[in-house]
Amino acid sequence: MSLLEKIIQNKIVAVIRNSNEHNIIPILQSLFEGGVKAVEITAETENVTKIIETAVNHFEGKMLIGAGTVIDPETAKTVISAGAQFIVSPTLNIETLKLTNRYGLLNIPGVLTPTEILTAYENGAQIVKIFPGTIFDPGYIKNVLGPLPFVKAMVTGGITLDNINEYLSNGYVAVGIGSSLVNVNNLKSENDYNQLRQVAKQFVTKLD
Repeated sequence: MSLLEKIIQNKIVAVIRNSNEHNIIPILQSLFEGGVKAVEITAETENVTKIIETAVNHFEGKMLIGAGTVIDPETAKTVISAGAQFIVSPTLNIETLKLTNRYGLLNIPGVLTPTEILTAYENGAQIVKIFPGTIFDPGYIKNVLGPLPFVKAMVTGGITLDNINEYLSNGYVAVGIGSSLVNVNNLKSENDYNQLRQVAKQFVTKLD
């Protein structure tokens, strides 16, 4: 199964900001037990390469672990070397896209307009990320897919339990979910991790 097929199969990509080497495993374990098996660890996180290495080595292919907020090819090379399986960017950087493709990995660039979407596709993007998702209503991508039916898109920004299905039912193949799923600053006790596990389950149950 290709990386793109795995993203589409999982539908949910958890966005993890401000993690560290000590909490990344319990965070991912809680998500995994809740049914969320694809994550992006954002690249601006301190010691992100060590965090990605720790995560990838611990889960040994059981989770799809990528890097997010990758804004240039230099950062992409660094996180790929650490073991990131896919790259997510907030913007469209053609050189980052080309480098990721060169390594046979998946780059999901952030785009918004039809011109950006088509430019990304023409430069090898197998899937794009509509960001920020709250700019338009969930039906935006349905209008885009009219003239561009070959595009596959996920959406990030403002995804909640209340609207996840509205986005998915309008043509998005996956969603990126940040603080409404994982808020690292709130994870201080075992009860907090149990709550994370339950919220993950609630999101996954919405997909049924």
